[in-house]
Amino acid sequence: MFIHCAVIGIAQNPITSVQQKITAWQTTKGLENASICIAVSDQKTDEELFKSEPQLSLVPASILKVVTTATALEVLGPDFRFHTTLSYSGTIKNDTLFGDLQIIGGGDPTLGSMYFPENNHFKEDWIKAIQDKNIKVVTGNLIADATIYESQMIPDTWIWEDIGNYYGAGASGISVYDNLYEIHLKSESEADKLTKIIRIIPEIPHLELQNEVRSSNLNSDQAYVFGSPLEYTRIIRGTIPKNKSDFVIKASIPDPAALLVSEFREKLTANGILVSGENRFEKAKSGKDQSTVLSVNQSPMLRDIIRVTNHESVNLFAEHLLKHLEYHESGLGTTKDGCKFVMQFWKDKGLDMTGFFMNDGSGLSRFNAITGNQMVAILNYMKTKSAYSDDFFRSLATVGNGTLTGFSLESFPKDCLHAKSGSMTRVRCFAGYLNSISGKELTFTIMLNNFSCSQAEVLKKIEEVLAELRNL
Repeated sequence: MFIHCAVIGIAQNPITSVQQKITAWQTTKGLENASICIAVSDQKTDEELFKSEPQLSLVPASILKVVTTATALEVLGPDFRFHTTLSYSGTIKNDTLFGDLQIIGGGDPTLGSMYFPENNHFKEDWIKAIQDKNIKVVTGNLIADATIYESQMIPDTWIWEDIGNYYGAGASGISVYDNLYEIHLKSESEADKLTKIIRIIPEIPHLELQNEVRSSNLNSDQAYVFGSPLEYTRIIRGTIPKNKSDFVIKASIPDPAALLVSEFREKLTANGILVSGENRFEKAKSGKDQSTVLSVNQSPMLRDIIRVTNHESVNLFAEHLLKHLEYHESGLGTTKDGCKFVMQFWKDKGLDMTGFFMNDGSGLSRFNAITGNQMVAILNYMKTKSAYSDDFFRSLATVGNGTLTGFSLESFPKDCLHAKSGSMTRVRCFAGYLNSISGKELTFTIMLNNFSCSQAEVLKKIEEVLAELRNL
């Protein structure tokens, strides 16, 4: 491993100490075969203060969200909002609509989201809009138009273990409830006994769950849901703690547009509004002469969505942002072209993108790779050149909050550390901003791949390095 440090104008001891720690990692059990990439620079001068293999392309996990959210903020602006439109085609005579009701998705990832409860009254808004037109009968169909994005919800390179679970929910032109549902399980008082499903929230029509989850002495969730998007047969395998009367695991909704239409039809019926036709999933009629808008639901502003995306590391939101960047560019949101858009955007800013590989927006794909130099360059740009620097900076977690709950407040007081974390099996990464005790404003990236020790051990070692960097 090559280690280099620049010490112009700074004390020698902190750099020497960090260098010694990184050198020691090479002979530490569990880290001896790991790939390690570190880059640290001074925000104001852009001076490189410390580096260890900063040119290595490593799997970033969720710190890739920094790149996706930064691009979205630059392109769409902090005040941007997604829109979901309820409209109708045809004509209204007396209390009858001779035409279709249409839900036109605008790619809003926050519709019914747990993170934005203020955005959960959309169905009531739609009912009121229909009642205001005195519509009691719809002779046509109930149409869901999710064609703003490609029909494939998940990226090609996500793995089987992830895609059935809540964190593997894909982006749809119509998304709802964070595209997840809850499976409530009851476990026996003894270990290795089959559990029972007691309820599912929300109820999903046609869903078939094959439950193979057993009780365990382990006091953690080790259950995984296996199943593909648009397919309604799912298998649950693994374990949950024993002696639980109501243990919740979360899974990805097979088809969020279908669930929304099904629920909305039920709500229409409950309010005395009859739809004679079918539920259909197709391009809606649009334009002044073909349809009439009944209601438009707006998402929170992009700055707020990005704050949640980075602070809570929400994969779904990041995948929506990636697809929407390409929709904004071409009129159809796709993962593949969204990745190309992001890469070209930063290349146009003057970044050397050699060694940058992007296959999704959230970092869940193991096919992603980025160098420490590239991550630091993007972070520096957002801090020193972006018109939306404050919005981006505030989207990153501080110690004790969001994804930085594992760090010590004693080591990082007064919000001196703002960062995004990333982790998956054998991957641990951090990227962000650190204020030193002397007042230096640092930008850093630390990425470790393919270690064999525990995540807790790696976390402790990274925290030690960051704490030492504070002494610069």
